[in-house]
Amino acid sequence: MTDLIRSAGLSCYPEVARSVGLDPRQMMRKVRLPLAILDKPDTPIAVPALRRLLEISAAESGAEDFGLRLAERGGLTNFGAVGLIVREQATVGEAIEAFSRFIHVHHDGMKLEIVRDRQTVTIILHLRGRQPTAPRQSIDMALGSVHRIIQSLFGSDWRPQEVHLHYPPPHDPKRYRDFFGCRVSFNAEEDAVLMSAHDMERRIPSAHPLIASYLRKRIEAIENRPAGWEEKVDEVVRSLLASGDCTVERVAEYLACTRRTIHRHLAASGTSFSAILDAQRADLVIQLIEDPGRPLADIATQLGFSAQSAMARWFRNHFGCTITEWRRGVRPLPKAAADAPSASAA
Repeated sequence: MTDLIRSAGLSCYPEVARSVGLDPRQMMRKVRLPLAILDKPDTPIAVPALRRLLEISAAESGAEDFGLRLAERGGLTNFGAVGLIVREQATVGEAIEAFSRFIHVHHDGMKLEIVRDRQTVTIILHLRGRQPTAPRQSIDMALGSVHRIIQSLFGSDWRPQEVHLHYPPPHDPKRYRDFFGCRVSFNAEEDAVLMSAHDMERRIPSAHPLIASYLRKRIEAIENRPAGWEEKVDEVVRSLLASGDCTVERVAEYLACTRRTIHRHLAASGTSFSAILDAQRADLVIQLIEDPGRPLADIATQLGFSAQSAMARWFRNHFGCTITEWRRGVRPLPKAAADAPSASAA
């Protein structure tokens, strides 16, 4: 099953790509990533597509540190709600624990394992994927981001004790030492950042415990990312419908697969793309028609109908009344309830 990541992970991609002589739009087309995601940071995209983008960008530009360059320009804001809750923790240790606890909300194929002893804390990166290990640029981007986030909690003068990377040394290992500010060991057993246990006790002056508690409750309400095809297609459909650009072909682009793959997996789950689209349309249309100033033709376009009349027919079939009647307060019983025998009839 395809892992998803918030498209905010690519917010700095155009800038980095241009800095090494690449056309970011051309590169994104090569891996079939929609250009629209650059303006929609909360859109879920397929992790394999992002990984291919990073690898071919490094290969075609000759910048073997491409993933580090992305991490260098990123920060807590790239992680959305996860970044906010990290920033509001009382200590660096609590912030790292929160980052590890909630990172899957941003990237559901990423996991951080925290191993402690008396003197050292080791933060081990795990990236799920079909390969035995994730591609090099994805590791650099993820572990580099972990380093930058911890550094932002301390200030620019903080350095880890060591950084371990499982792959062989690059042509320019000095670039990695300069980025992390410490000894970097290649061909290691794992990908990890090692820091002093004492650093975990460092207080974060800007922390707000009440805000942290509020954010934790909010993020706990949304943290369960979709696990199967039905749930993941549903998530992408919901996101695309809000922007008025939702077709099975478009969803396939975001999940880095073909429309046939989507249809096949949904059929195996006992549902269909049309059923998911209809359910999401039903949720959204009620919100949209509550605004009497919004033209119905515009609503029909956003929901992907060929014409306002097509939406009107769909609405009557789905809700049992017209849009005008609904706006007047008519609320017919759902069909299943309407067809059920009453107690008196029994």
